[in-house]
Amino acid sequence: MEQKGNRFFNDTKFAISAGIAGALVVFVCLAVFLIAVTLKTLDNNGVYPSNVVSINGEGEVFAIPDIASFSYTVSEVSEDVESAQKIATEKNNKILALLKENGIEEKDIKTLSYNIYPKYEWRNTACMPGTICRGGENVLIGQEVNQTIQVKVQDTEKAGNILSFVGKENVSNVSGLNFSIDDENILKDEARALAIEDAKSKAEKLAKQLDVKLKRVISFSEDQGDYGYQYGGEMMKSSLMMDSGFSATPEIPAGENRISSRVYITFEID
Repeated sequence: MEQKGNRFFNDTKFAISAGIAGALVVFVCLAVFLIAVTLKTLDNNGVYPSNVVSINGEGEVFAIPDIASFSYTVSEVSEDVESAQKIATEKNNKILALLKENGIEEKDIKTLSYNIYPKYEWRNTACMPGTICRGGENVLIGQEVNQTIQVKVQDTEKAGNILSFVGKENVSNVSGLNFSIDDENILKDEARALAIEDAKSKAEKLAKQLDVKLKRVISFSEDQGDYGYQYGGEMMKSSLMMDSGFSATPEIPAGENRISSRVYITFEID
């Protein structure tokens, strides 16, 4: 037992030592990398170049949205939690069945919130002459179950119809209907490339005017987050504010989404 204990202790000690050694190696490599990057931006005298120009460039791309999303809320009140849950579940199951019948996959249906609250009602107290009037009180009338579901529609042309189907089921609220692009990374890359080309063009033009030469890039930063929406037709009327009947299928143009990028590049000049 003593030999096994010593062996376990030695193995543990070795593992800890190996872990510390590995961490030191990573730290040293990171330090060397940072020093190398810093030295790369220094001139021969070990200082940052003083002859520089800073240029900004902008680029933007437009694309037709390929997905639409909205959310709806089912809210039911009953005398106890169990009965309220039962009513809400039955209504929501019916809506989910309609969504799947219209081509919405299960992976595109997500519960955003599920809450249970005690439901109170304010009741005024009758005030008799010559008595102290309390005004009223909150009275517990039951339990409320509230579930909010988010739906992603892959076929944007069906978004209006699906929104109408959901609205006809007497849900408590329908909100959203946002048009977006499922994978924006490609568009972001395109916008960045255009912004860099714009900055380079400006820098070359400025260098020619100043009669200097561009040597290398000293710094680069990007401001990418200005995502605008441009509609090809009339601004969509809020189908979320329609009457509870949802009698007509709303015509909702998706228009185009704009992805923009702004870059800031500092060049050393000679």
